[in-house]
Amino acid sequence: MSDLTELISWTCSRCDGKTKGFEVIELIVDVQHCLQAYVGVAKDLNAMVIAFRGTQEHSIQNWVEDLYWKQLDINYPGMPGAMVHHGFYYAYHNTTIRPGILDAVMRAKDLYGDINVMVTGHSMGGAMASFCGLDLVVNHEARNGQVLTFGQPRIGNAAFASYYSDLVPHSIRITNGHDIVPHLPPYYPRFPQKTYHHFPREVWLYNIGFGSLVYQVEKVCDSSGEDPSCSRSVTGNSIADHVVYYGVGLMAETWRSCKIVTDPRLKEYGGEDVNGNLMLSRNPSAAALRLPSDSDANSNFS
Repeated sequence: MSDLTELISWTCSRCDGKTKGFEVIELIVDVQHCLQAYVGVAKDLNAMVIAFRGTQEHSIQNWVEDLYWKQLDINYPGMPGAMVHHGFYYAYHNTTIRPGILDAVMRAKDLYGDINVMVTGHSMGGAMASFCGLDLVVNHEARNGQVLTFGQPRIGNAAFASYYSDLVPHSIRITNGHDIVPHLPPYYPRFPQKTYHHFPREVWLYNIGFGSLVYQVEKVCDSSGEDPSCSRSVTGNSIADHVVYYGVGLMAETWRSCKIVTDPRLKEYGGEDVNGNLMLSRNPSAAALRLPSDSDANSNFS
């Protein structure tokens, strides 16, 4: 979305139905890097939700081509042998996105205590969501979180995937049909320690049937992160499968650049930094979320 007023007030055309009642408490727009994320509270989930915007669909083709050549080039701090690509890592850690999110997480904890946290994103947003979920555990002692991504690329090597699955065990990567992005950067099974490797657990969506009798099924994959009977069993060659998940189009309705639309009402939520990036904050209503019980706090989304 480019209209930030509709987004922070949750009055957009999609801000209804299953997401009705959700309240945004922080909206971060990194204009320099064309990144966007928001943090909110959901009464029906009894949770804080952190969501990252994915790659804009009109730049996906170029972005996908670039994914073929991304190298494992930096070590993840504090994890011997774990390597990631600096572009994925920096998009979360070295932009205005991370401080904005951490500020909102702290505010929500002050209001609601140690509530559940759900981190989600699509495409490049899924990669950022993965780093965010790990950051909350490693550096901010989060104990009751879940990461749920859609069509995310590989972000690190096998050592990183092993650390990740131990530290963020309640992680699910949804993949869809022949979606090209989960196949990238490439995985080379003959060089398991030198190549990118997905963390578990994948849930693969695929169609079965014939003609008009076609329906979608979910397959829960093994704990390796690279189950050869899931999305790796097919050719990853579809951008169309990348931009629609569960029948929901994960893309803008019309093409837009990184330009955003604002109006004077946004001033009450915050403003710009010296680089033109936006961090907008609002307080949720008292009815937005009930305080979690002890059983909720210990559930870990099991």
